[in-house]
Amino acid sequence: MTAPDNNRQTAVERSNRKLGLTLALVTVAMFGFGYALVPLYDVFCEITGLGGKTGRVTSEAVAEVEADQDRLVTVEFITNVNAALPWQFRPKVKQVKVHPGKETLVYFEAANDEAFEITGHAVPSVAPNVMARYLNKTECFCFTQQVLGPGERKDMPVRFVVDPDLPAHVKTLTLAYTFFEAQETAQRDTAEGTSPGS
Repeated sequence: MTAPDNNRQTAVERSNRKLGLTLALVTVAMFGFGYALVPLYDVFCEITGLGGKTGRVTSEAVAEVEADQDRLVTVEFITNVNAALPWQFRPKVKQVKVHPGKETLVYFEAANDEAFEITGHAVPSVAPNVMARYLNKTECFCFTQQVLGPGERKDMPVRFVVDPDLPAHVKTLTLAYTFFEAQETAQRDTAEGTSPGS
C-alpha cells in the first residue's frame, strides 16, 4: 500500500473515531437531559401552575392569611379512574362555595371492587390550568399512595385553600383527580401472572 493510501486510511479512521465519540457524548447528554426533565417540569409546573398542578402549604401558613369574607368562589370536584384500576371513586360533594383564604375540608370516597389488595395513586389537576397556583392543599390523599384491601371502601380527606390573590374575574375552579394503579402493584401482578379484572 502506498504512503498516500496509508495517510488517507489513517485520516478516515481518525474521522470515524471522532464521529463515534461525538455521537456517544450526544447520546449521554440526551439521556441526562431526559432524566432531569421530569423533576424540572414538576418544579416549573408548581411555580407557574402550568399543567394544572396544585401547590402544598402548611395549616400554619394558611392561619396567617386573612380570609376574604366578601367573596365566594365555587370549587367543583371531578373524579376519574384509569381503565386498568378496578376502583370506584367519587367526591362526597360535587362542589363547595369557599371564601378565599379560608381552609376547607372535603372528602372523596374510593372502593376496591376486586378480591385482592390494590395500591392506587391519585393525580390532581385544576381548571383553568393557569389558575392552579391559586389552589393549595394542606392535606390530600394524593400526597401518598392509597392501599385498599379486597372490597374495602375508604373516605379520603382533602384540605385546601383558595389564595385570596385569585383574579377577581375567576368565579369557579375545578379540582379533578384521576386514580391510577401504582406501579408497584402492577409489577407484582405481572410477576404473579394476575391482573386487575382477571
